[in-house]
Amino acid sequence: MKLTATEKGLLIPKELLGENQEFEIIQENGKIIITSIKQTSSIWDLGSNPVECDVKDGAINRDRYLYNLR
Repeated sequence: MKLTATEKGLLIPKELLGENQEFEIIQENGKIIITSIKQTSSIWDLGSNPVECDVKDGAINRDRYLYNLR
């Protein structure tokens, strides 16, 4: 695919970008490299903002079972 730069720059077709929303542009050795910045999986965010409440969930008993505490 050939693209022509205008005075404002280069327009990259959305079909080449896929579902990605953020990109990093690097210029090295006479080349322009565009890489997508992948969002971290939402599983890594679990527990980062816990809800505080007065509910007891039995965590103490679970810890005793897992670590063989008495």
